[in-house]
Amino acid sequence: MSHVETVGQQHPIGLYLKVWLLLFILSLFSYLVDYFQLQGALRWSLILLFMMLKAGLIVSIFMHFAWERFALKFIVIVPLFAILVFIALMAIEANYIDWSRLTFLSFRWSGGSP
Repeated sequence: MSHVETVGQQHPIGLYLKVWLLLFILSLFSYLVDYFQLQGALRWSLILLFMMLKAGLIVSIFMHFAWERFALKFIVIVPLFAILVFIALMAIEANYIDWSRLTFLSFRWSGGSP
């Protein structure tokens, strides 16, 4: 009988506990954004930042993405950045359209009927 030994990569439990603690801290910061009633762009920037950091930690550590080959990382990360660029371009275009509608198509009513 031959003894076949599978060689796998073991990650220390301490790493998972540290990431879990960091996720807890990021969730606390996310909660504090609402607790301190931040408003506007600061609120949404912080919420999105904490969300992306938590998602990145979960994908890289718990889904073992940090130990994958570069080609696989490249295939996953590049489309995500492309989507973020498209979202940013759409936000810029939406602001421009909103500005142009308010500037060129707004009417000033001076009373009851137009």
